[in-house]
Amino acid sequence: MRKMLSKIKPYLRWLILGVTLFFVAYAFKKNWQAIATVRLTSKSFFILIIALIVTLFAHLWSGWVWTWILKEFKQNVYIKWALKIYLITNLAKYFPGNIGHFYGRIAAVHQAGSTIESASISVLLEPLLMATAALFIAIVSSSFGLIEINNLGLQLLILIAILCLIHPRVLNIALQKLSKSKGKQLNLPAIQLKQYLWLPLLGEIIFVLLRGCGFLLTWLALMKINTEQILPLLSSFSFAWLMGLVVPGAPGGMGIFEATAIALLNHQHFPAGILLTTVALFRVISILAELLGAGLGLLLNQEK
Repeated sequence: MRKMLSKIKPYLRWLILGVTLFFVAYAFKKNWQAIATVRLTSKSFFILIIALIVTLFAHLWSGWVWTWILKEFKQNVYIKWALKIYLITNLAKYFPGNIGHFYGRIAAVHQAGSTIESASISVLLEPLLMATAALFIAIVSSSFGLIEINNLGLQLLILIAILCLIHPRVLNIALQKLSKSKGKQLNLPAIQLKQYLWLPLLGEIIFVLLRGCGFLLTWLALMKINTEQILPLLSSFSFAWLMGLVVPGAPGGMGIFEATAIALLNHQHFPAGILLTTVALFRVISILAELLGAGLGLLLNQEK
């Protein structure tokens, strides 16, 4: 069964990516006349630049939050060095497999003196905390009736399960089991988490909200946003971003995020032309912000 799944898995990823891209392409083709009516003014470009700056700051913030996670695992690294690694490896998420950025960070932390086990857990915890933050925002929004999410009870159980999974007791057991044999050979001190990762989790919630603000600004560049529309847009973005993060097969969430955002916001009867143009522009802004972030990373010192 496992051999069969391993053979099917690569094709399944391409199937998921193909279906979502087909859905997005069909939506654009169906509404191309509405998209053609959208006009960008000088004010629009100014707001888009602000959206780019906010999105870039979100990535810088996320890199800083990653240093908090490393410190929880007693990884003595300089903030500049960690930010450099984080920002440069961010681009690797667009490589096939969508794991290149994780591999690069694990290798860098390991080379800096960490065990491969603690390096792996400290790196892989970051997307888990991101997913928890986005799911938390989506569930809270749904409880206020801001967006409609199917199987809310199931998603609440998933959120509780994730919160339990990142509990220090559970993580300490995982660390002990992973490093047991290696610790005996090298006489390494066991790394133990002493407190719940509340601060990094709060940091990731702020990160998702910052990305949401970038999305709102992109929308604002095309159309005025009423006060009552802010929370539905922000909550829909959070759920779409979560899907782009957790669904396999899409490098950088490309296609998955767009398809989910279109489905959620189209259901809320937002103008199709504005919606599709915003989604496309936000993808461009996201990639530009990551390119600028990688450029800033190259300028940072090589301290470890």
